[in-house]
Amino acid sequence: MGSYVPGTREEQQEMLKSIGLSSMEDLFQDIPEEVRFKGELELPEGKSELEVRRAVGAMAAKNHVFPTIFRGAGAYRHYIPSMVKNVISKEDLQTAYTPYQAEISQGILQSIFEYQTMICELTGMDASNASVYDGASAAAEGVAMCQERKRKKAWISAAVHPGVLETVKTYCFGNEMELEVIPEKDGVTDLKYLKEHIDNETACVYIQHPNYYGNLEQAEAFGVAAHEAGTKFIMGVNPISLGILKTPKEYGADVAVGDGQPLGLSLAFGGPYLGFMTCTASMTRKLPGRIVGQTVDANGKTGYVLTLQAREQHIRREKASSNICSNQALCALAVGTYLASMGSDGLENAALQCTSKAHYLAEQLGKAGFPLEHDKEFFHEFVTRSDTPSQKVLDALEKEDILGGYPLDEHRILWCCTEMNTKQEMDRLVQIVKEV
Repeated sequence: MGSYVPGTREEQQEMLKSIGLSSMEDLFQDIPEEVRFKGELELPEGKSELEVRRAVGAMAAKNHVFPTIFRGAGAYRHYIPSMVKNVISKEDLQTAYTPYQAEISQGILQSIFEYQTMICELTGMDASNASVYDGASAAAEGVAMCQERKRKKAWISAAVHPGVLETVKTYCFGNEMELEVIPEKDGVTDLKYLKEHIDNETACVYIQHPNYYGNLEQAEAFGVAAHEAGTKFIMGVNPISLGILKTPKEYGADVAVGDGQPLGLSLAFGGPYLGFMTCTASMTRKLPGRIVGQTVDANGKTGYVLTLQAREQHIRREKASSNICSNQALCALAVGTYLASMGSDGLENAALQCTSKAHYLAEQLGKAGFPLEHDKEFFHEFVTRSDTPSQKVLDALEKEDILGGYPLDEHRILWCCTEMNTKQEMDRLVQIVKEV
């Protein structure tokens, strides 16, 4: 924090005196003498601000930041309006913790409320919580919130992001839920297999749309199959795709989750991101974390409060179904600012550019000897197959300062395009691939 000023020795002594102590050592008098550290820590001498900047800059220079990226696989490079960084850089918004005292937390409560509102509008759902850690934990929490006394089995598509699948497995183990995987067939989830095996012990069915391979699933049909079995339907979605695709609510989802990283959060070496969670009105009380609501105070003025906070630390602890303890408030503020900056037209335009550029690149790669592996509709990611080793192609691209797609195996690559990729970059990539 730019305005942070440490306490002087005089101020420290004054604070010690106010609590009846005379020295710093007195603060640790309850700690046994034998476990206390003796002597001085072997730390280097302090440096000036200029020296620190040079040292940190030298470390940062070791990182290779690619100017051209064609990789997604769960983390995506999108254009972030300058307003986003400007807003979240304000010091009074950077220390947001749990807003227990509504009377002094109106700013952060309002920002969360507006984030929730926009996420609900984006997904078409009725309620959103204040965000969770990331998309994988949102998926796992979504599965957990569907568990019932007589329904303790979850079905999950094999075509979801591998990290999501592993996280859901871990949560199901902890929640004593049985997890079954629906096989993948030709790049999408095998609907026929689910219909043949779903039973009355099933709590929920989870699919990702678009899936890990970028392909669009038969989402509506999966929703029908789940509801016919009397179970809940969960969709994991890419929020940018919702600029042009149907909302989860229109597909019949009871719960919709995803990673909010594409909405104004930079790649940032893997985080921090945030997971969004939404649901229908009937599922609201099962949402983990907290929900901010709008009300009026004693004077009739608009105010914001924690309407629902099903946190195991302080209420209904014995019935807690979640271990989510905090929220990604600063990341949620970035997402809210991004959505407000882009508006519905801007989001639609970004989604259209993503998918049109991806289809152009897929067509050009096909002509270069890297055809699509799946003949399916896709959003902005797709898989190609070639006899040429994947790593050989990616190494050639890296030499030209291009981060290519994600290698699924020796001969398959998962490519991604966003609005950030230009036609010139795509044509250059195809030319390099041809030479390889």
